[in-house]
Amino acid sequence: MSDATSSPEQPASLDISSHFDEIQALVASEFDVEEGLIEYNLPTFHLRLKNDSKQAFVKLASRLAAIGFTPLLKNVDGKVVLKVTPKPRTKPSRPMINVVLLLVTIVTVFITGYMLSTDLPDPIIGAATFTLALLGILGAHEMAHKVAANRHNMEATLPYFIPGPPPVLGFLGIGTFGAVIVQKETAPNRDALFDVGASGPLAGFIVTIIVSAIGLMISRVELPTEPLSGSLPISPIFLLLMNLTISAPGPGYVVYLHPVAFAGWIGIFVTLLNLLPTGMLDGGHTLRSLIKSDRTRTVFTLVSILILLFLEQWIMLAFVLFLSMYRHPGPLDDVSSLSLSRKLTAILLLVVFALCLFIF
Repeated sequence: MSDATSSPEQPASLDISSHFDEIQALVASEFDVEEGLIEYNLPTFHLRLKNDSKQAFVKLASRLAAIGFTPLLKNVDGKVVLKVTPKPRTKPSRPMINVVLLLVTIVTVFITGYMLSTDLPDPIIGAATFTLALLGILGAHEMAHKVAANRHNMEATLPYFIPGPPPVLGFLGIGTFGAVIVQKETAPNRDALFDVGASGPLAGFIVTIIVSAIGLMISRVELPTEPLSGSLPISPIFLLLMNLTISAPGPGYVVYLHPVAFAGWIGIFVTLLNLLPTGMLDGGHTLRSLIKSDRTRTVFTLVSILILLFLEQWIMLAFVLFLSMYRHPGPLDDVSSLSLSRKLTAILLLVVFALCLFIF
């Protein structure tokens, strides 16, 4: 459902003292250095920031990576401090795992789609369109994360699709538990952290709207011939799309969702969950880029928990509680501010979140 940050292997020990002069020269080429020393075996520099410090840090990070190091820029007791650490090693990706998981997920989602299409003239077509629609939404979401990471020179894997059970034995399965990418590097600054977090929900939401609209247009609108066993909660965006695409002949008519429309409904739900402002979810990444205060972000975590309690999403609630045990690492450059355009995009994300809330 969201991107995940890897736990890289610890690097082999480097002789930092032998690299100190080289590191200091690189730092001094991009920043005004007030003091340089080795603190707790790490090169540490007290800096005076320039107007272009955000770009200066990105250039410094690239040059340090070439010799096996990573910079960390923080505010410490009112001082701007840059520490240089050995760059963590990461395991090489194994694309075959991505391919196998994708193929298995296609099968489990296709089975789900077939079970949802038994009342259609051709269940095979229903299953195929459901599979294409749902994996298209999830794929667009995760590939947007991947593209954003690549744009900021952050190594990330291809999407890992996670197969899940179809709706059997009373379990409301959809054939998949979503998809994730694994970021192998920490975001260089708040702009990059925001872009990686926001890109997935926005791309997935756009595809979800298209899928939902198409699915609703081919859904059946009929008078029920037997008592209804239940109905799905809907969000403002889904209700709006229903009003735009469906013309009910009169009162009492019911919309029987085509599997493609149901895939769109799932896409809205996935977008909502990913935008919860907590932990390592996409909403948590964007919130961390906006707000550094742990206390303030704890309040947002509590809000997320209340939303999940209202939606009765117990598995997701347990996941969020687990994530809340870990502090978000933040970007490498935690001093530079988020750009204005991204702050405005954060308002758009809030609107998308509100449109996806299941309140009807």
